[in-house]
Amino acid sequence: MQVKIGVIGGSGFYQMDGLGQVEEIEVKTPFGYPSHSIIVGTIDEQQVAFLPRHGVGHPRLPSEINVQANIYAMKSIGVEWLIGVSAVGSLKEEIEPRHFVVPDQLYDHTKNRTSTFFGDGIVAHVSFAQPFCPVLGQVIYQSATQIEATVHSGGTYICMEGPAFSTLAESKLYRRFGFDVIGMTAAPEAKLAREAEISYAVLACSTDYDCWHPDHDTVTTEMIIENLLSNVETAKQIVRTAIQNMPGRQTDSPAYNALEKSIATHPDAMPEATKQKLDLLIGKYLKS
Repeated sequence: MQVKIGVIGGSGFYQMDGLGQVEEIEVKTPFGYPSHSIIVGTIDEQQVAFLPRHGVGHPRLPSEINVQANIYAMKSIGVEWLIGVSAVGSLKEEIEPRHFVVPDQLYDHTKNRTSTFFGDGIVAHVSFAQPFCPVLGQVIYQSATQIEATVHSGGTYICMEGPAFSTLAESKLYRRFGFDVIGMTAAPEAKLAREAEISYAVLACSTDYDCWHPDHDTVTTEMIIENLLSNVETAKQIVRTAIQNMPGRQTDSPAYNALEKSIATHPDAMPEATKQKLDLLIGKYLKS
């Protein structure tokens, strides 16, 4: 099966509406099982793969998500373009709750997450200056504009460990650093997608002002879910429009052939078991 477009849904975004010819695929990867079976269907004559990031019913903490398995599973069915939908807190006055953001930079402030497929005898260092694919990011931004959603182009997403929200001191510091939005899931999703040579970008849904804003000094899950649910239909429209606008070729994306010059280990020094485990990712570069 080759499905070139994938969507990973975050809080409140547990399904894709309008999918036809739906098939549920259970994928076991060398890194375990993904958050849920992958739902593959057709929307506007395009095949799309959908995965709820936290599982159906939201049973997993951000730090409990098997991101390696999620990304590997998408890669295994042929995904080249991957949209991550994510709830975020706003660190800027102009990014109001219920606005959308398509960030172009990422600050990884997580602490306990596996952020690479490599190790166990094989080393790779991918370029990550542009953590989100600018080609896909522009498609998402233009799609949001097309349906007249309020959307901000660019900005830095700081990914925190969670699950608790920020302290006031942390929130104020993040603002001084110039970050734009804060969430709990873009890392290591973006890093692993790059290693898998998948073009990845985020549609960030602003749900609150974190706790720095004097009029919103307490963030609650209830507040976030209320704002997110009010925006989820718009998010689905943006994603559906982006699917219609998806480029045919991936060659202009920084993810394209990202591993070609990134593997440091000589093939003769690679353990056979690790080579087999990573064959989906590196096999094409090891063939003489």
